[in-house]
Amino acid sequence: MKKILVANRGEIALRIMRSAKEMGILTVAVYSEADRSALHVRYADEAICIGPAPANQSYLVAEKIIEACKLTGADAIHPGYGFLSENAGFARMVKAAGITLIGPSPEAMEIMGNKLSAKAAALKNNIPMVPGTDEAIDDIMQAKLQAEEIGFPILIKAAAGGGGKGMRVVERADAFEEQMKMAISEALAAFGDGSVFMERYVSSPRHIEIQVLGDTQGNIVHLFERECSIQRRHQKVVEEAPSTVLTENVRKEMGECAVRIARAVSYVGAGTVEFILDENLDFFFLEMNTRLQVEHPVTEMITGLDLVKEQIKIARGEALSFSQADLKINGHAIELRIYAEDPQHNFMPDIGVLKTYRTPKGNGVRVDDGFDKGMEIPIYYDPMIAKLITHGENRSEAIAKMRRAIEEYDITGIQTTLMFGSFVMQHPAFITGNFNTHFVNRYYTTETPETPETQESEADIALIAAIVALKNLNKKNEISIPVAVPAAQNNWFKNRKKYN
Repeated sequence: MKKILVANRGEIALRIMRSAKEMGILTVAVYSEADRSALHVRYADEAICIGPAPANQSYLVAEKIIEACKLTGADAIHPGYGFLSENAGFARMVKAAGITLIGPSPEAMEIMGNKLSAKAAALKNNIPMVPGTDEAIDDIMQAKLQAEEIGFPILIKAAAGGGGKGMRVVERADAFEEQMKMAISEALAAFGDGSVFMERYVSSPRHIEIQVLGDTQGNIVHLFERECSIQRRHQKVVEEAPSTVLTENVRKEMGECAVRIARAVSYVGAGTVEFILDENLDFFFLEMNTRLQVEHPVTEMITGLDLVKEQIKIARGEALSFSQADLKINGHAIELRIYAEDPQHNFMPDIGVLKTYRTPKGNGVRVDDGFDKGMEIPIYYDPMIAKLITHGENRSEAIAKMRRAIEEYDITGIQTTLMFGSFVMQHPAFITGNFNTHFVNRYYTTETPETPETQESEADIALIAAIVALKNLNKKNEISIPVAVPAAQNNWFKNRKKYN
């Protein structure tokens, strides 16, 4: 393997390229017109534009990715996460073109990419499951009777995807039909597949996942767990390793279950098996992600492994150089995802230019990013700018380093989730480890209440709306405020963060 094309963008593209470079492997970047000056494009040995800004005209077009491989002579593709990383059809096209995909087989992707087939594989291997339906629901009235047998509250989930789309919690029987129809509609719109199933809703869940690695010789190990319970809109924001609540016995059992699931589909490469953990420390299989996870750095920090290098070695046909007995947990690691979002206004995405961008430094601090000062946050892609990771001898030290790093991280020009990260790191529930996936809803107020001083008149609102429209139109942060309306101007500057 002499040259790898990275079929992704941003921080994960850079992260993959750096590991490849250390292994003496050349890299190829692909980019959309919106990413022409992106850092991953500048870093790669070669770069090819694959289309307009929208992902469905560039990063999601398999034919363009494969053609770029042929043009540059790349003999392997690393898909990163998102985009085509879990697309079995793309994996087959890559294989047919004689190119190595740094990832699992198309068959493993297909089985684990659908929650119903993944559940079936788990059941065959005696993996604990949340009580629910094993097949797609095709009769809503029959499903309602099944829901009453399982017991409310019920969780309806899309079979073909995740990220909270097509997911509904139903508290009462009289709301079941409406919520079911809405879940089916959302699933169809998001994934082109309206298949849904349901399971008992675990009221106080923790989201625990196990990292696995499998080679082509049949060796499969787990790299311990990650706690991913701090979420907003069913999307992770803070992750850590190890979890604060797992006993050694539960950790061992979860790890063994994850390995059994991976073995059931002859898994090759890096993958993640996700579980729900209830208040009694009983765990239930949730799904398997057949790719590298966003939060993989915390596992790297506690194991000392480079997961991207391991993926590349496995794709080259090399056997794992370590066994389960060789792996140990070293200290504690925490990751904060830094999004271009406004945490005070329901985590709404923000766009603009990074006027200031200074990253924290120091022992035990790592930043995986793909932006720099003066760069624009595009509206076409996921709003994550960076991942801030800290590692300490213990959890208290990792938290202390994260607090310090957040203070040192200087970003202006857009709103970010840095302030939310600071809130989490100082909250008693997080510090004590006494939290679950309801942390944000329970403790964090996303709306800033207005006071008489910050309320706007109709004239102010009209001016602010015009300023915001101009800003979005010109894609700049610096807007000339009309001096003829001093009251509105002053109000704008008082509240500019709110309307940025």
